[in-house]
Amino acid sequence: MRKNLGVVPAVYPMPVLMVAAYDENGKVNVMNAAWGMISAMDKISLFIDEDHKTTKNIRQVKAFTVSLADLDHMKEADYFGIASGNKINDKFERTGMHAEKSAFVNAPVITEFPVTLECELAEIVETEHLHAVVGKIKNVSADERVLGENGKVDVSKLNALIFDQFQAGYYISDERVGNAWREGKGLTE
Repeated sequence: MRKNLGVVPAVYPMPVLMVAAYDENGKVNVMNAAWGMISAMDKISLFIDEDHKTTKNIRQVKAFTVSLADLDHMKEADYFGIASGNKINDKFERTGMHAEKSAFVNAPVITEFPVTLECELAEIVETEHLHAVVGKIKNVSADERVLGENGKVDVSKLNALIFDQFQAGYYISDERVGNAWREGKGLTE
């Protein structure tokens, strides 16, 4: 038997994305955003409100980074979702984390997070029902500790956080249970 749950954002898993941008003075701000996704081979779309300090910074500077939060930095990642850059001027500094300027865009790379997409602002989509920041990915950088022997990110080493909107929890997943584009192949015959 099924139970009606009403209107809830019932998608699992959701990424735990750290969106970072400089303000007009070069100050780093970071926010936690679960509502984002790759939207083309070289684009990412973030469904974030226009009133966020980070969104305002992205509008001004026209660049941002998106990092995958990991288990080792869960406390800081959660804080970036709790604290508002509009209210706390030293939000980033309070975490003790470090940032380096991207070599590809005018945006900070938070060095503690293992994988970072470095993006220039492609467009901001604003409709009656949607506010989305779309970034053109100019580079993806990864800490060598999360790379496999083939030079690609190995998710079993990543410990990327996953957000559970049902119970407001964080999880990690590192067990491979199948192969994409192969498991269903037998059904095509």
